[in-house]
Amino acid sequence: MTPEILALQAIGWPVAAGETLPAEPAWRELLAAHPQARPVRVVEQHRSGYVVADGPDSGFPVESLPQWQRPPGYRKGTVTIDQRPGVGDWLLIEGRKAVALLPRRSAIKRGAAGEHYQQQLIAANVDTVFIVCGLDADFNPRRIERYLLLVRGGAEPVVVLTKADQAVGSNDHAVSVALAALVELAAQDIAVRAVNAKDADSVAALSAWLRPGRTAVLVGSSGAGKSTLTNTLLGVDKMKTAAVREHDARGRHTTTHRALIPLPSGACLIDTPGMRELKPTGEEDVAENFSDIEALTEQCKFRDCAHAREPGCAVRAAIEAGKLDPQRFANYLKLRDEVAGAANKLANRRAESAAAKVQGKAPNKRPDEKYGRH
Repeated sequence: MTPEILALQAIGWPVAAGETLPAEPAWRELLAAHPQARPVRVVEQHRSGYVVADGPDSGFPVESLPQWQRPPGYRKGTVTIDQRPGVGDWLLIEGRKAVALLPRRSAIKRGAAGEHYQQQLIAANVDTVFIVCGLDADFNPRRIERYLLLVRGGAEPVVVLTKADQAVGSNDHAVSVALAALVELAAQDIAVRAVNAKDADSVAALSAWLRPGRTAVLVGSSGAGKSTLTNTLLGVDKMKTAAVREHDARGRHTTTHRALIPLPSGACLIDTPGMRELKPTGEEDVAENFSDIEALTEQCKFRDCAHAREPGCAVRAAIEAGKLDPQRFANYLKLRDEVAGAANKLANRRAESAAAKVQGKAPNKRPDEKYGRH
């Protein structure tokens, strides 16, 4: 195997031992279509462009394709926000110019802020999503459920509860809530690890998901300990950190942009700024994330049960028996409605896009085809 391929493997290039090309047919086709191009990975994304790497110790800017820089809807050929490269993506470049974006193996996205429907890419081509939440006033089971809803497409979610050192011996209500959440998430086969983000021995609990060639992304609110966790995994204080506010444990934005960082373990880690707004895209599967509630709805006496005052409601019975957290059920209803609303906006956007394409092709037709015969 060439030194170039070994360097790419160190930042996640998905090739099997002894191979030089990825197994994905679409990737091979693009590589064959651009024989003079070479693959690189996006390690930083800024408003002015992208920084890419072809190995763990490299990083240089590239010239973007024009459609990646234009505002959405600017003119024909412009792509949407989620169709543009993001941290974790693989590009083909010739010299210092990008020529193609390789198809994503996985993507973590959210609905972008604003009235108009858009999707925002958080990270691409990741194997694991570490959902980071502090065992202090930052702890919020409902927020964790919202993050879990966004994880799909081949990536494995792992809930990382930081600040375990602060929780030991504490009678704080957040600790008891966290322990209850541990049982709930474990029942869904979602791994949960409580760590002291400042202690390398404690953070070693995450090593199973940070093997060579793997890529993980850290998501969570500001002050949850993502940058501290990154520094401990690196073994050096590379990422800026700051103390949370004492009265509410809210953090400050110390990470200002997404960045992919090679780890000593051979894995890659994507650190992200704290996110306080997590809007669904409309492509999420609520039933998959709330399988326990969905199973209960199948036991209701009436198929159209609204789970309010109907007789024979299995959901209400589970809540009254203490087997289902009423706040979890309320969050299920809330997220179900949000996803349905986003899905409707997504369908409308796709319909408008299809209509625009048809209209754009109309001038190429003969006048009698375009306007009809008279």
